[in-house]
This record gives sequence, C-alpha cells and structure tokens, in this order.
Amino acid sequence: MSVVTPTHVLFTVPLWQSEAEVQLCESANQGGTWVVTNQTPFHPVSHIWPDHPADKGTIAVGDVSFAVAGCFTGAVDLATNTLYVGSDIPVKRDEAGWAFVVVHHIAENVECKAGERVVLSVDKIHQQALSRGHSAGHLSSLALNKVLHSDYWRKDAPRKDELGHYDFHGYAQQQSVVSEDCSTDTYRLGKTLRKRGLNTADMLENLNSVKERVNQQLEAWRQDGAAVIMRREGPALTDSRYWQCDLKEGEVIEIPCGGTHIQSLAEYRALFVEFQLTSEQELVMITHIKA
Repeated sequence: MSVVTPTHVLFTVPLWQSEAEVQLCESANQGGTWVVTNQTPFHPVSHIWPDHPADKGTIAVGDVSFAVAGCFTGAVDLATNTLYVGSDIPVKRDEAGWAFVVVHHIAENVECKAGERVVLSVDKIHQQALSRGHSAGHLSSLALNKVLHSDYWRKDAPRKDELGHYDFHGYAQQQSVVSEDCSTDTYRLGKTLRKRGLNTADMLENLNSVKERVNQQLEAWRQDGAAVIMRREGPALTDSRYWQCDLKEGEVIEIPCGGTHIQSLAEYRALFVEFQLTSEQELVMITHIKA
C-alpha cells in the first residue's frame, strides 16, 4: 500500500493544467469516483469556510477526459488509508498521522490505479472570474472599514484591520460568498457591535454617502493598479497562504487567505459596491466587478 502525501496545490502559481500521479481512486459515497493526486491546479471548496466555490475542469485518464463534478477538501488517515471528505473530516489540519488532500469528484465510475499519470485541466475563465470576485471582496471590506473609521465609531475598538482602521468587517461579518466577478458579504448589526462603539443608526441613515465614499476609494485603488501577490509558506494544501497588496497606505497589506486571486488591480475595468438592508440587524454588501 503506497503512502498518501499531502496534495501540492498549483493554483497560486497560477497554473491551469498539470500532469499528476494518482494516489487514491475509489467509489464516492454519493456515486461516481473520488480521485486524489499528488498535485493539482484545482482549488477545492473548504470544509470550514466554504465561501470560495470549487474550480471546474476535467481529468484525462488515458485517452478519456472526464468532467470534474466537484472538488473538495479531504483528509486521509494514514494508518488505515481511509479517505474522509468535506464535513466528514474528523480532525484539524496538520494532525499527526493524517494527510490533507484535494479530492476530485467524477460523476462516472472510473478505474485508475495508484501511480497512474493523469492530466488535470482547470476551466481558466471560471477560475479567473472567481479570483476577481475574491480579491474584490478583500478590497471592498478594507474600503468600508476605512470609510467608517473616522465618522461612525464613538470609541476605540480593540480590533484593527490591516490598514489600522476599526475592523467593522471582522466584527460584523456573518457570511461571505464569492461568485464570478462578484463578492457578497453579510453583516450582523446587533447589540454587540454597538457596545464595541459603532454608531449603527448614523451609519444606516447615511448609507448612500457611505456607499459613494467606498466606491471612490475603490476607484482610486483600482486606478493605481497595484500588484497582488499570493505568498505561501509551502506547497501543501494546508500550508498557510496570504493575499498581499501594496495600496500605498503604509506597509504592504497581508491577509491570510486560501482562495485564488488576481495578479493585479489593473485586471479590473470597474469595481464598486451596493448595499442592501435586509432587516434592522442585517446589512449586505455586494461588490461588483467589470473585467
């Protein structure tokens, strides 16, 4: 029995096609086949914070190409060679005796053996659209924090963001969803946030002004066209990765992030937000992109 090693991910390079060696190939519990390779250009959906969808694409096994129906985070118990996928993973990352892997789901029943070479091809257009959405979400959250910092906090909040502004985004975010050329953040405006010092009523009363100022800031950053770099501490799926960008506001920003991203703000033709107040305690910020 061959020993499974942690998957090396190539989506930070970025690389959209790669040969790889099969490590595991077995029946999936929802039908079809799980395929685990030693390396992959596919970004899987996280089982912990599933804000960034999985990549699409194909796996070529011999002369036959199969669509990747889904791509997930998995973990292999090395003592038994047992694969756990998504929410079934029973351990935290970097647990001794476990290997965290990218699991490609093929809808058909496929037979391939450990050691067999396959070709993995990612849908580049889809991945780049998600990358634009994810990077835009980082930028809009920073812009929102900056706009709220001076006028809408009545006392010093302990948590600051990477630009040194009160971290409304970090305090209030309930959910984030990355989609093609879009990012959606849902914020909870509860008592806890008000106790920390946010003048929520004033912010909501002036929401149109907040939106305009956020969009002005995003446009200034967009026009500057700064590079975006994904710094990684190693090639494995669970090695820490960081989104870096120099917005010319002090030190280079570095945000922990495992998603895929753009390489430059020059990839945006337009970048702007809109707000939707769905209730007195829930605010949604939608970041739109034109590429």
